[in-house]
Amino acid sequence: MNEPPLAGPARMRMFWSSRSPFARKAAMVAHECDLFGRLDLIDVPIPGPGPHPELNRATPIAKLPTLVTEGGLVIAGSPVICDYFDTLGQRGLIPRGGPERWRALSRQAMVDGMLDMLLLWRADLRRPDPCQSARQQGIYESRLIATLDRFEDETSAGGGFDIGDLATGILLAYLDFRFPDIDWRTGRGGLRRAYAAFSIRPSAIDTAFAAGA
Repeated sequence: MNEPPLAGPARMRMFWSSRSPFARKAAMVAHECDLFGRLDLIDVPIPGPGPHPELNRATPIAKLPTLVTEGGLVIAGSPVICDYFDTLGQRGLIPRGGPERWRALSRQAMVDGMLDMLLLWRADLRRPDPCQSARQQGIYESRLIATLDRFEDETSAGGGFDIGDLATGILLAYLDFRFPDIDWRTGRGGLRRAYAAFSIRPSAIDTAFAAGA
């Protein structure tokens, strides 16, 4: 269902949280594509005190991020929103063909899967000690280490900056934000250098994670 017209010039609206890595990815892509100034960010508390009526009207699954375009089209899911921004801004963060496209999209998908796992890991850590699963946490840790080692091997080869590189930077930032005891830097010079370059991009600075629950 289309949203009612906005007063004044139409703008894009995106439901997000400054603590959501998926919402940050979409916001960063908008920034990289020179669309950030056309975007109104609607903050949704996570966890929230209850349903968010405006978000629920936009999408029944009430998931972040969700974009409402200037024409009222609702776009759900960070990969689709990022593709929309990149197509609209013609920035080239998502290569349009060749092996580079599949490399970038595959890296983004791997990062998204790892972030989903980190959210589950964090939820388990917040349970009372008797309810936590040390075995499951060990599985999470081994998968994280293997993924970071794979990314280190690929990052060391160098290259440009695409959606996969952007997503990787957000993963590393999220580790610092929510898992500060995990040392992902030791032995991974390629990732350290890539993250240092990522961190000084204006898009990363302007969308940095905000402290909170």
